[in-house]
Amino acid sequence: MPEPATPAGTGFAHAAPSAGKWKLGFRIFRWSTYVLALITLLLIFHKAAPPIVQTNAQAAARVEEKLAEVDHELNSGQAATLRMDETELNSYLVSHLELQENPASVPLRSTNPSSDPGKTPGAAPTPEEIQQMRSNVRDVKVQLVADRLRAYVVFSVYGRDLSLQLEGHLHAQNGFLNFDPISAQLGAFPIPQSSIKNALQRMMDSPENREKLRLPDNIADLRIENGELVATYK
Repeated sequence: MPEPATPAGTGFAHAAPSAGKWKLGFRIFRWSTYVLALITLLLIFHKAAPPIVQTNAQAAARVEEKLAEVDHELNSGQAATLRMDETELNSYLVSHLELQENPASVPLRSTNPSSDPGKTPGAAPTPEEIQQMRSNVRDVKVQLVADRLRAYVVFSVYGRDLSLQLEGHLHAQNGFLNFDPISAQLGAFPIPQSSIKNALQRMMDSPENREKLRLPDNIADLRIENGELVATYK
């Protein structure tokens, strides 16, 4: 017995709803991507509030006296240890860091590979970029918590202030300054620990950047201990 004929156009009738679902799903995915990108940008450009740290001229003067004592002990052939608390460290940084007062006048060079044909995507920053970043630093504050260091840095990119917060362990290794990150945050956007480790590793892989992290030959160790920065000289 012959089967009944399929009405013309029935196959298209089934295909049309499926195609409509795919289009709807694609639109939802596309707009979700836009929303997530917008939220990420808003979090990055949301400058975090600075930590409250104490600074004063007396603390900076104490650091200078401690450094003079270290020099005297080393010149006498003795080992020496320098200890700085949080107030002394921040006071010393304030008195010695040259912070950029007009960041808009010193824009960072774009690191977009399309605007810099010689730039390899994901490559470590060049010495010129490192110098530009340093010249655009607006504020630096450091907290010493137990055996950890928390750094708060504000820098300017094309006239916009961004805040970077890092927390981790500071130590000396083979004559170089090392930082083992625990957490990082750009603005209000948390950076995965693996990402910040990879970024630090790329910087360390650059001979120019690594040389800037070389410690003086007479420093045997550098660490955070009981809320103090401790430098051991040999």
